[in-house]
Amino acid sequence: MEGNNNQYLPDPRGCPMEATLEVIGVKWKRVIVYHLLSETRRFNEFRRLMPDITQRMLTLQLRELEDCGVLHREVYKEVPPRVGYSLTEFGRTLEPIINLMRDWGLENANKRGMFPG
Repeated sequence: MEGNNNQYLPDPRGCPMEATLEVIGVKWKRVIVYHLLSETRRFNEFRRLMPDITQRMLTLQLRELEDCGVLHREVYKEVPPRVGYSLTEFGRTLEPIINLMRDWGLENANKRGMFPG
């Protein structure tokens, strides 16, 4: 096709999707980022919002998101100690992607009868 600007041509550096999946490819990371879009969260809030995640897995996923610069871990000097998690400026760049995934999920879950109403 003449004049076709095919954005899906092979890239010698690999698929650009890999860069995104490297950051949020694990199921729980996307959900964590989604819950941080609205506000700073504490560890136990995540446990309530995501009851199927184990404490060990949540700790691991939060640490990995912090290591790659997506979230900031704030330790408050209080007794008892309190820790809050929030998105960094870099983490906020994922907002459009996460929102598109949410919208797609809602639309298609409704079509498949996953959510009543």
